[in-house]
Amino acid sequence: MLWMLIKIPSLSRRTSNFPLPLCYTANDSSYIGGATKPGVTLQGTLMNHSSTVDSISSQVDELNYLAYTGIPFILGEANSLYHEGAPGLSNSFGAALWGVDFNLWCASVGIRRVHMHQGTDYRYASWQLIQTNKTTVGTKLPYYGNIAVAAMLGDLTAGAVQIANIPLASPFEAAYAAYVDGKLARIAVINMRAYNYTVNGTSSVLNPVERPSQEYAFQVPEECDRVEVQRLYANGSDAISGIT
Repeated sequence: MLWMLIKIPSLSRRTSNFPLPLCYTANDSSYIGGATKPGVTLQGTLMNHSSTVDSISSQVDELNYLAYTGIPFILGEANSLYHEGAPGLSNSFGAALWGVDFNLWCASVGIRRVHMHQGTDYRYASWQLIQTNKTTVGTKLPYYGNIAVAAMLGDLTAGAVQIANIPLASPFEAAYAAYVDGKLARIAVINMRAYNYTVNGTSSVLNPVERPSQEYAFQVPEECDRVEVQRLYANGSDAISGIT
């Protein structure tokens, strides 16, 4: 499981004025599940594109219903599992991958902005600003998912950016295309097939099973003769450190 970004060089570039601040918005919130809700797992809940799409379907219905108003629709509060997240789930690499899929899906359906809920000692927080008796200061794995999303969106002041979902067969993978001024600029691929770094994801014994791999093929415009590849990678979906 990993996130991969393919950058496609543009043959031309133009700038456009940054839009004026939004004054009126339609606001809602979203969580994919609860921290103590029975049956919540990395693979079945967070690392699952179908689950992510379903979790926000009602908000998409609201967005479409209000589209005639022209008012931008935002998620004023969102994250993985409500009640501040669950240890081993919301602070894992799998949650970082969920964040990439969730935010790019939101962009693809027309949600203009997503506010990821944060707080001191919260398991799903992107960082811990102060030392407590529960959590040390530092960045957490969801932060790196945010960086991946920003890399996919690119410079929003340099042109009109549009995100489109690329349908894939498995619920454990997702792909998106980023267009700048109507031209394909980037492709993001998210492999969410679970692989535990340790046996059963709970022991101190390293997983002896070989890490699986997956091949992807995408058709791009003929003028694309070279690409740049970036990736977000960790030892396992259950990892809570060591992301690169």
